[in-house]
Amino acid sequence: MARIAGIDLPKQKRGCIGLTYIYGIGRSRALEILGRAEVDPDKKVDEWDDDEQSRIRQYINDTIKVEGALRSETQLSIKRLMDIGSYRGLRHRSGLPVRGQRTRTNSRTRKGKRKTVANKKKVTNRQLNRQWQNKQKAKAALPLARRRRRRWSWRPTVRRTSMPPSIT
Repeated sequence: MARIAGIDLPKQKRGCIGLTYIYGIGRSRALEILGRAEVDPDKKVDEWDDDEQSRIRQYINDTIKVEGALRSETQLSIKRLMDIGSYRGLRHRSGLPVRGQRTRTNSRTRKGKRKTVANKKKVTNRQLNRQWQNKQKAKAALPLARRRRRRWSWRPTVRRTSMPPSIT
């Protein structure tokens, strides 16, 4: 069994697929690694000899950040965004999608399970009539002087003492 970067690669898979089990290595990078290490991509992992394994291991250790180093780097960059208070950092902090996705619907992965909120009760016509009647009764109970409504102007009146000079 091949062990590279602390990961046991599956024996029955082809080399280019087996390398993708390592965090930070996808299909294209796996093909690049196998090409640089001069290993056939269609060769199964258990068919690799010790020399091929050591070349692959050496190339990955020298040139590519994988597993723990890559995870810690991404966590540090997210922490940096949160510390400087950027928009992306605020989205990370509040647990919402970072890259502009809609949040009215979807985005359940980031937001978690739905929190249901009960609807407001609808006001019926009977309740509206009762409220209106109560207002009318309260108005009728007020003395006549307080019932009259004052009309306030939002604009103060400006009195001119003299006419502005005419332009000739």
